[in-house]
Amino acid sequence: PFTSLLVMVWMQVEGQPSTKIAAHSSATFWYVLPTLPMFLILPKLLEAKWNFYLSLLACCALTTLLFFAMEWFLGQKS
Repeated sequence: PFTSLLVMVWMQVEGQPSTKIAAHSSATFWYVLPTLPMFLILPKLLEAKWNFYLSLLACCALTTLLFFAMEWFLGQKS
């Protein structure tokens, strides 16, 4: 969130239109959603004694699938 805030302030300082800043904010929201499950699943896999790299790979695969699902879902709404 802090980085996103810095980017939006930077965009404002550079004179970007409010519509562009709003679009960035909205896109940030939608692209953060598919990453959130990783922060719940990774600790569970590590607690279950999974290898760190295997756990990370599984979480990356899940995140990738969730990104594709989100893109499909948002495409259906258009």
